[in-house]
Amino acid sequence: MRRDSLFTIAPHAPFLATLAERVLDGRLLGDWPRQGAFWLSDITIILPTRRARFVLAEEFARRLGGTVLLPDIRTFGGEVADEEPFLPPFDAPASKPAASLLERRLTLSHLVRLFAERAESFATPPNPAEIFWLADSLGEVIDDFTIAGIATEKLKELVPEELADNWQKVLEFLDVALKAWPAILAERGRIDAATARNERLLRQAGAASFVYGDRPVIAAGSTGSIPATAALLKAVAALPRGVVVLPGLDTSFTPDRHDRMINGETTQGHPQYGLMKLLRSLEAGVGEVVELGGETPRTALVQAALAPASETPAWPILRADIPVGRALEGVSILAARNADVEARAIALAARATLAEKKTVGIVARDQTLARRIAAELNRHGVVVDDAAGTPLFQSAAGRLARQVLAIATDDYAPVDTISLLRNAAVSLGLERFLVRKLTDHLDLRLRSERPGAGIAGLRALSDHAELPALLDRLDAAMAPIVTLRTRERITAPELASALLTTLDALIAEAELPGMAELRRWAEELVALDQGGTAFAPFDLEAVLEALLTGTKMQNPVPARDDIHIWGELEARLMNPDLMILAGMNEDIWPPVADPGPWLSRGMRIGVGLEPPERRQGQAAHDFVMAAGNAEVIIAYAERIGTSPALPSPLLQRLYAFIGESEARQARARGMRWLAEADAIDHAGVPRPAERPSPNPPARIRPRRLSITEIEPLMRSPYDIYARHVLALKRIEPLGTEPSARERGTMIHGVFERFVHAGLDLELPEALPEMMEMARDAFAGLDAIKERRDIWLKRFERAARQFLDYERRRDAEIVERHAETKGEWLFPALDNFTLVGKADRLDLKRDGTLEIIDFKTGGVPQPKDMTAFDAPQLLLEAAMARAGVFPGISPRDSSALTYIKIGLGPAAFQIKPFKLVKGMSLMDAVGEIERRMQRHVEAFLLQDGLPMAARIRPRVETGRKSYPGPYDHLARTDEWTLTAGVDDP
Repeated sequence: MRRDSLFTIAPHAPFLATLAERVLDGRLLGDWPRQGAFWLSDITIILPTRRARFVLAEEFARRLGGTVLLPDIRTFGGEVADEEPFLPPFDAPASKPAASLLERRLTLSHLVRLFAERAESFATPPNPAEIFWLADSLGEVIDDFTIAGIATEKLKELVPEELADNWQKVLEFLDVALKAWPAILAERGRIDAATARNERLLRQAGAASFVYGDRPVIAAGSTGSIPATAALLKAVAALPRGVVVLPGLDTSFTPDRHDRMINGETTQGHPQYGLMKLLRSLEAGVGEVVELGGETPRTALVQAALAPASETPAWPILRADIPVGRALEGVSILAARNADVEARAIALAARATLAEKKTVGIVARDQTLARRIAAELNRHGVVVDDAAGTPLFQSAAGRLARQVLAIATDDYAPVDTISLLRNAAVSLGLERFLVRKLTDHLDLRLRSERPGAGIAGLRALSDHAELPALLDRLDAAMAPIVTLRTRERITAPELASALLTTLDALIAEAELPGMAELRRWAEELVALDQGGTAFAPFDLEAVLEALLTGTKMQNPVPARDDIHIWGELEARLMNPDLMILAGMNEDIWPPVADPGPWLSRGMRIGVGLEPPERRQGQAAHDFVMAAGNAEVIIAYAERIGTSPALPSPLLQRLYAFIGESEARQARARGMRWLAEADAIDHAGVPRPAERPSPNPPARIRPRRLSITEIEPLMRSPYDIYARHVLALKRIEPLGTEPSARERGTMIHGVFERFVHAGLDLELPEALPEMMEMARDAFAGLDAIKERRDIWLKRFERAARQFLDYERRRDAEIVERHAETKGEWLFPALDNFTLVGKADRLDLKRDGTLEIIDFKTGGVPQPKDMTAFDAPQLLLEAAMARAGVFPGISPRDSSALTYIKIGLGPAAFQIKPFKLVKGMSLMDAVGEIERRMQRHVEAFLLQDGLPMAARIRPRVETGRKSYPGPYDHLARTDEWTLTAGVDDP
């Protein structure tokens, strides 16, 4: 290798701009003539990415102006169509076609499933999705061996006796799998994609001297992390006019530091590790590399802050030589309280920069954060695409596919069905307006009545003339995927084919983002000779996610050129006016050093592979290069989700080096954007809402209430106003689980049927008859059969105790009346009518009544009973004394009883009504009657008092578990103070 062929461009210098300048001024060309109109076209420049290739071409065009012939700018490995099969002066044999990622995933899934079935290493057998994930991770191990050029026989050098039992079994499997995969490919006439890339790079390295001769060749921007790329760099550096330009090499390294970096046990995570290793493969030292970008305090500061741990004792000396304040000019640290605020602040900073006609680059390793930032930018009319692409699973087509699988999995559950029909792309061959109208109707029906299981349950609710036709079309469209769910085992191509057929039937000819990519993915799957391991059709959404891994939806035309969201790969060598490093959190940037499930860290090192910290070193180098930008914002969140989060270790090292004072100033510069993020949605100081106090005319206030509405009349007349004056009724959320109230209605129906049937309590058939009635009552819960069966089993305990209770008191009871309705007219109160239905009215032998109320929810507290705040049973006794229950003459009551029907061990609890000490039952009945009439007269017959909310609230030490149906309308949380609760 020539001694004058190695250069580097420091992080603070715009890499591609500096590269273009050094080509044009001849610094990288040696004695190559620069005369004539076509001299640039004789130069070849090789870069790591296509994006860098395009940007470099723009740099040359901007400097030269007009129409010129540019250098031949290529990428490492090149395009197959450009580079192969001819590399003069020899005719190389054509390479075999490379196996796709999808083909490898399916093939290796066979091996993984066999290992999972036979090995005892798994605590629980992996499900189908996990098998595909494991197949991908096994493929990564194969890539590691291939890229590193290490023979799989090296696994035999590991001593099994030194490994735990589970690793010994994994080692045995790897020995088989790593030999089986090449054999399978050879049989199919294919090679692995990593092998194809290695071959292409090595072939170019071998042909470099023949192809380029003595013409200038510049290989720039690569760290040589792939050995085959390092071989190509070495071949270029050996050419008469070959030059290698490294990105961000620290030229301050001494030979001793170079050796320690290469041979250290824990230095693989350092940003310079890869470059130092590359230099060693090039048989060069740091002193032979020429810096093209000059020196600045910024680069010196970042490199010192990220020095190896063994060199941190020298920090005070290093810091004394660096003007920290000047080095941090242009650096802002944005410490957001959560990821949402982080994305909003980043969007505001980007928007302000765009307004100054400058460019913005946002680097986000976390794609979820990238999508958040894109959404926040869209809020300002700035449309930006994530250069890394949108995972197909998360695209519009992927979401529709997940909705289809949800319906098939949950058998047309209401939420899944309505969600699918509300998807704007779903037309089922009809006008979209009609689909939307029928969906609205079905939505309301599903909120008012619980459907049976499956499409048949939906059809049973069809009370609209056009709804059956819609459901028939939906049934036909879903048939392929629903049929697949009934099979014992399926394959990935069968899933893809059924899914594609269903999607085409749902959307007809509609254009859906990601649909073209999803169709290509499905067609590739179906076209494969083998479909991978067969699996049970279980958790198909997770299976689809695993199968779609690595498949992206890419916008073919970027939305704009002045702002980009990049992954760390796309951001390499880029230098916008403002660089924003987003998501600089621990375990995100750099990523976790995870060796994967197939090789431990020690096993990887033992066979000659790099440890997992190597990826952290690459991420650290990306950070160093990006942090050299003139204007940079480093952003992180202090909380991610519901958990506290720490800044990246890279940022923590920077904090530790610069000191708290300088760190505070950098954060203060970022506070501008955090303050704007908080202010953008600020609507001023909130004004607490006043308690609503509607005062409708007395003539429109209700003249008829049920006995259960008397308590709201006394406590919160607003509820009566909302229900009867405004005629508002609660609409149940879609697809809710059966509530205690709904379950209570069913149980009440069982007891009513039993009493009306008049069965002899002593007969052995009593319990079976009651359970048969319960099964009939619970028949509407077919959609949740397992839970229904559990409830029936628990109800059986309550039924036994109910029969025992009735048998004990049978001698005292003459008649039992169940679910008896009555109406009590009050002529003196403008013909106000009180209506009610008593669960049980039992006539005793002494001529009095015992009134029983079955409760599946909560039973009123004794203090509410003695304070007349639980009026229901007392009012039923008043109605019985007034003789308004049909078939029962006016009678006093001698007992009021609550019976709590539960689902747990205490399935049947008897709780007598609590009276004020010294007051008889009928005196209490008279008192509640007088109180009820006074409230009716005050709130319903006159309009002098407003119908305010919560005039007598319950004393609470926490929020209500079950808020009232009109609390949201009364905005109670805005004006209610609840003891012991701190509002956020």
